[in-house]
Amino acid sequence: MASETMDRVLSNSSPSLAYLALAAGIVYLVAGRLQEYWRLRHFKGPAGVGISWLPHSKAVIGGTAHRWYGDITEKYGPIAKIAPTHLITSSPELWAHINAVRSPYKRAEWYYHAARFEPGKDNVFTECDNDKHDARRKKMAAGYSGKENPLLEPSIDTHVKELVDLIRTKYAAPAAATYPSKPMDLAEKMAYLTLDVISDVGLGKPFGDLKSDTDVNDYLKASEDGLAIGNMAFGMGTSWMRNAPVIGKAISPSEKDTTGFGKMMAEARKCVRDRVEKPTDARSDMLSSFLRHGISGDDLFQEVFEQILAGSDTTAASLRIIMLYIMTHQRVYKKLQAEIDGAVKSGVAGDIIPDVEARRLPYLSAVIREGLRVHPPVVNLFSRVVPKGGDVVTVEGKEHFIPGGVMIGYSAWSMHRNNKPLYGEDAPVFRPERWFVDESILEEKERLARMYKTNDMIFNYGRWVCLGKVVAMIEMHKTIFELLRHFDFELTNPHEPWRIFNVLGLFAIGDMWVNVTERD
Repeated sequence: MASETMDRVLSNSSPSLAYLALAAGIVYLVAGRLQEYWRLRHFKGPAGVGISWLPHSKAVIGGTAHRWYGDITEKYGPIAKIAPTHLITSSPELWAHINAVRSPYKRAEWYYHAARFEPGKDNVFTECDNDKHDARRKKMAAGYSGKENPLLEPSIDTHVKELVDLIRTKYAAPAAATYPSKPMDLAEKMAYLTLDVISDVGLGKPFGDLKSDTDVNDYLKASEDGLAIGNMAFGMGTSWMRNAPVIGKAISPSEKDTTGFGKMMAEARKCVRDRVEKPTDARSDMLSSFLRHGISGDDLFQEVFEQILAGSDTTAASLRIIMLYIMTHQRVYKKLQAEIDGAVKSGVAGDIIPDVEARRLPYLSAVIREGLRVHPPVVNLFSRVVPKGGDVVTVEGKEHFIPGGVMIGYSAWSMHRNNKPLYGEDAPVFRPERWFVDESILEEKERLARMYKTNDMIFNYGRWVCLGKVVAMIEMHKTIFELLRHFDFELTNPHEPWRIFNVLGLFAIGDMWVNVTERD
């Protein structure tokens, strides 16, 4: 009898216990969110970002996060709030402080682990432990800088020549032609170039996209599909699921896949395996350098795959952007082409312009800097975690305390494109002449130095500066020079020059159709 009574009591109380548990859970979540709001209450931001990630998710999924970040810092100041636990800055000085070589800040797992290719496995870009990152970076520096690769520039020359030959033989109309050429997707050809370059200098064997005029390994489609999936997961806040014990493996790319990142990973694994089985002493590519400096096993594979993806996408985006701005500004186009023609006439250009000579052309360098500034090719948030105990920072003369554990990223769009205090009231305008100032005036000389330092942050700064900057800058100078040396370009559809979408801070660019004419 007593047992039956107890069963009835428990049965009647079960719904009450469930409601109490639900209520406790809600109270816990609300209390946590209120605590987050209170910690960053002194920072301004759009309505709702103090208590919800939804506005941020909407911007990421919509492919316009870079503009959203820019709008926020322009409206609410150089340090503002974009989410309950995330700030953003457009201040070059603050960003330099955060990224200094001995900075106590660290990369945010929330952001960087969303960019992993495989659950639980890091490369130099996704590694969030500062000591591990620094050690890995040290082993890779010689390979990326070209110090152990005397064939770095000749390899780039080879593929720039292949690009010129492809355009001349298949797409360009003769100089005297009265008819338009066959339209060419310049975005596609830039990707072919950068993939061939990075596979050659990185793996010792080019993929051969330029020679075949095709995406030989379907890398471009695989990359675009993979990044789109990653961007959606990041925006929806489900990236963490890839690290779950069972679910993670099921939803992550597999090297058994016939498409997407999985197929790319299988190709990269094969390249690494083939190289490890052969001597590397006689080779001078990046992979050999990594091996000589002690990178091995799965770490080696992760770096090679990251190199192929990031090393090609970012440089291709840079070239597309610079060419678009040149083609849409005829004054700049004519002035740059005149400088290039002068270099050819003087005899310094040779068959392919040497990098050292290209860097001596002031207007070419200014055009490249200005293109990267007015439309940064990489607009990653690059989230950092504030060190334990917080940090007191001064931004534009105002002191701020940032609590420990909070994340802070940077707005490339407002730091570079819309930075009127540094670049002038016409900052959003593409005007390469802004890089020429009267250096006899001390104030102008000092401002130019700040312009250079800020512009260089496009490649990040301090302990996290881009390892591939050397290769990218050689590619950009040579490619722009040789394209305008040999051809004239015009947009086929100036009203819709390209298709562009921000995926995880990289730009997916396509349908950049141009008509090309050979020059006399």
